[in-house]
Amino acid sequence: MPRLLSMLAPIAAAASAVFSTGTVASAADVVAPKILVVTMFGEEAKPWIEARKLETKIKVPGLSKEYPDVACDAEGLCVMTTAMGFANAASSVSAVLYSGLFDFKQTYVLIVGIAGVDPNDATLGSALWARYAIDGGLRHDIDPRQIPADWPNGMVALGAKHPGEKPKWGSGTEVYKLDEALLQKAFALTKTVELADGDKAKAYRATYPAGPGSSAPIVAICDTVSIDTYWHGSKIAEGMQEWASLVTDGKANYCTTQMEDNASLTALRRGADAGLVDFNRIALLRTASNFDREAPGQTAVESLSAESGGFLPSTANAYRVGSTFANAVITDWPTWSKGVPRK
Repeated sequence: MPRLLSMLAPIAAAASAVFSTGTVASAADVVAPKILVVTMFGEEAKPWIEARKLETKIKVPGLSKEYPDVACDAEGLCVMTTAMGFANAASSVSAVLYSGLFDFKQTYVLIVGIAGVDPNDATLGSALWARYAIDGGLRHDIDPRQIPADWPNGMVALGAKHPGEKPKWGSGTEVYKLDEALLQKAFALTKTVELADGDKAKAYRATYPAGPGSSAPIVAICDTVSIDTYWHGSKIAEGMQEWASLVTDGKANYCTTQMEDNASLTALRRGADAGLVDFNRIALLRTASNFDREAPGQTAVESLSAESGGFLPSTANAYRVGSTFANAVITDWPTWSKGVPRK
């Protein structure tokens, strides 16, 4: 019988059949994780799978065919993988939330994966906790060849007439603010974690000017931009920074860019509205695998296709930092189950 049963109320021996077939579980079969780790593709999930004894595999209808189950250990940690992009992220998170196989009412959700990074804020391998997640794609876009001469870029808010003007309408999913108490606690618990680095990453970041981009990796707090399009280059990066500031009234400073988070958060927000999960128990961690723009003397195309050496440190540090937070929650669950500790 799976070791996970030790964290659950006693269940019937037939539960293993429910988990393997993916059919709807009865109330006695429902798994109540302390931590749900949400990764986006296999290499992000790999360190968790290799380091933890995730012996219980729960097949969930509606998950990606490539990542069809949620893997859990006996301590109360479960790991799922959405597959990349907005459509996969929203669909997979929703499938798990509404599967009837889990009780997430007290669960802390850790969204953790790799990202591009602004060299003005951090460098390759850095681990960056987000306060704001901003959708970078819900806007108008003018082809660069047709941008008016007096415009800084072609990014225009929905319903607006020129860059810098506030949106006139929207979807309601453009900005999510994560719980401040949880953010600060996660940062406090992980800010001294020893981060992995590599010679290739060190050599590549040396091509950037002195400052965060050329320094050693850090754990820090900054914001993230989500968009399906894998954009790249200093010009569009400047536009994204202006966009993040515009839609948050100047409160956000984006430093990472990725392809899923606003989609995952939208699914979680709706789950919270349905009483299935506590939105104040969601933490968002991205680690830097590449720079989002070119170095001096380099073209954006050269930068986009460069091998920066940041991938291995970023996947390693996503686990090092994320697991430090997860272990703290699990170890002191009697306290965390009631809410974020204030000390």
